[in-house]
Amino acid sequence: MKEHLKTKPFSEKKIAIVADWLIDFGWAELVLSHLLELFPEADIYTSVSFMEHPMLKGRKIYTSWLQKIPFFNKKHKLSGVLRPWAFRSFDLSKYDLVLCSSSAESKQVSLGKWRQKNQSTPVIVYCHTPIRYYWSHAKEYEDMMEFGVLNPLVKYIFRVVKSWMQKVDKNWADAVDYFIANSKNTQDRIHRYYKKESEVIYPGIDNQEQKSTKNTIGNYYISVGRCIPYKKFDLLVDTFNKNKKYLILCTATDTPLFRELKKKSKPNIKWKFRVSNEEKNSLIANAQAFLFPPEEDFGLVPLEAMSIWTPIIAYGKWGALETVIDGKTGIFFTPQTPEALNEAIERFEKLSFEKQIIRKHAETFSKEQFQEKILTFIKKYVR
Repeated sequence: MKEHLKTKPFSEKKIAIVADWLIDFGWAELVLSHLLELFPEADIYTSVSFMEHPMLKGRKIYTSWLQKIPFFNKKHKLSGVLRPWAFRSFDLSKYDLVLCSSSAESKQVSLGKWRQKNQSTPVIVYCHTPIRYYWSHAKEYEDMMEFGVLNPLVKYIFRVVKSWMQKVDKNWADAVDYFIANSKNTQDRIHRYYKKESEVIYPGIDNQEQKSTKNTIGNYYISVGRCIPYKKFDLLVDTFNKNKKYLILCTATDTPLFRELKKKSKPNIKWKFRVSNEEKNSLIANAQAFLFPPEEDFGLVPLEAMSIWTPIIAYGKWGALETVIDGKTGIFFTPQTPEALNEAIERFEKLSFEKQIIRKHAETFSKEQFQEKILTFIKKYVR
């Protein structure tokens, strides 16, 4: 055990929370907000920060030298090769605990020079997934680059550096003291790619903030998320272009894929860009079902939909299997094809779901339980 930590009450420990980047508010940022709420005095370290959000108000935020590099500072996919060294440049020697919330390179702080000065400071990583674009989804990212005319060049560079970056990624994993996985699926990946053990602590949702009511059920389906390749909005567009049913897609990311799919969509598909939380929740609450087509590491989105009584139609693999109860809170489809999804929709429309069962299940994944388990884990290893 870290000897110097035993001399100080836990409430007096100085804590650094490290995030991959702060650009827009998604589900990883929701987890970050819960960690920041748990540790109100913690400082924040990140590669770049351009996001304005109440959770950051009054916080000390330290950014890396990437923040000062034009173009690359807002293109996190292109700057992936640089980020390991950006995070290693931080000096965190004054902290008693370093807690990373990461699906990318923020864990590289464990290999910074500061650790040579202060090896007794533990690094705990709350891992959303080992880096998708180097490991589990490397082929998919390579096939669906989003850099326009630069695609051939970026694809070539990606192929050249991937094996090297996997080694870089594995090296930091060896230096991490403790891993927490956000799901059993992620736990399996941590063991497969990093040969490290981890403990599963599911993220939580803000159940008490869900004030929408399911008064009426509209004749539409809905999905919400970043319009990036692995989220499979292309599958939804292809499916609903064929079945002619009404679909609402909400996204906050203006990507080349978003623009391409919007042009491809038929009139029965309606896109909503950067809607408020109130409008988003109202749309979800009154939809027939929430569609969740990706291979997600965990997936907080279905839980938020279930917390406002909406059943789920999800791809029957990976994280969704840990949050959706088949036949009670939703149904699954497989494989990821328009034919399989259409068959699931037809099957779904013949079933009925009890909204109170759906809501009650979502409540078992609460923010409070997440925070309690995180604190218990940390106190177990950091004394």
